[in-house]
Amino acid sequence: MSIQLPDLTTKRLELLSTAVPNAKRVVALWHPSDPTAAPNLKATERAAHSLNLELVAAEVRGPDDFEPAFRAMAHQGARALIMVPAVLFTEHVRQLVGLTAKARLPAMFFQKEHVEVGGLMSYGPVLPDMSRRAAVYVDKILKGVKPADIAVEQPTKFELVINLNTAKTLGLTIPSLLLVRADEVIE
Repeated sequence: MSIQLPDLTTKRLELLSTAVPNAKRVVALWHPSDPTAAPNLKATERAAHSLNLELVAAEVRGPDDFEPAFRAMAHQGARALIMVPAVLFTEHVRQLVGLTAKARLPAMFFQKEHVEVGGLMSYGPVLPDMSRRAAVYVDKILKGVKPADIAVEQPTKFELVINLNTAKTLGLTIPSLLLVRADEVIE
């Protein structure tokens, strides 16, 4: 199974810039020790360039770096934030969402769980569907199929989740076009 995260970066930035049209300077929070970080950051840089956005990379190596990174974002004049997918960010969801709220920074996350605890928005594959598909792979392997003989699957379902309470707190009016496209709107 592949969750094709680099391929979703352009879509995430498009959605974020639709929600926050005055955000021309976007910070990409990334964790260089995550094995997917470098290709995801490169994809984010390419996407920002194609959308005429100025992207500033903010590297964090652990949770102790989060607060200094957010202070630096404010100093650099960041208008929005995109999280480069990393396990570290999944493990510290509440802390990161709290810091985005404290900084009053609209943020695009990569998992629905970030939005459920107060993040502004997320776009990514529907993880429960992927887990169900993984069960099919396990079944094949248990029946004797070699893992190398099984094709890599890409997700087919993606979801856009928007938290209107967070938007209201940030003073944002989410365009109706974006709300209509959302799979879930938290009020």
